[in-house]
Amino acid sequence: MNVKEQLRRNTVALISLVVAITSLGYNTWRNEASEANRTQRLVALEVLLKLGELQQVTWHHHYDKDFENKGNLRTGWTLVLVIRDICQILDEPLPDSAMKLYDTWNANYRNLESSTEAKDAVLVAINDVRKDTLDLLIMLD
Repeated sequence: MNVKEQLRRNTVALISLVVAITSLGYNTWRNEASEANRTQRLVALEVLLKLGELQQVTWHHHYDKDFENKGNLRTGWTLVLVIRDICQILDEPLPDSAMKLYDTWNANYRNLESSTEAKDAVLVAINDVRKDTLDLLIMLD
């Protein structure tokens, strides 16, 4: 029996083998992509929560002059650092946006109590990170 005859007799088996290998490759790729998207979603949701907390700290410090509790700048620093750090595992442009938030907070936190410009700069930076985070969530499949 020659090779041509063997191929003809085993065509169904060979096609089945190709389909099985292709399916295995696709499933592996899909699982990896799904896990990556799941991680991005979870981290992005955490970023949104931390941004909300930072916005509250900013408002309490500026408007309520609550320096010891809800408007404590040390709490604000902690939130800014956590946001900056966890954004490093998210897709672009979030690492850059979070770094801009960090820089803006660093430049303005001392004047949050009395300066509307400082408060506005921090809130704009928070909203920029929020927008980028929401855009990332929309793009995930």
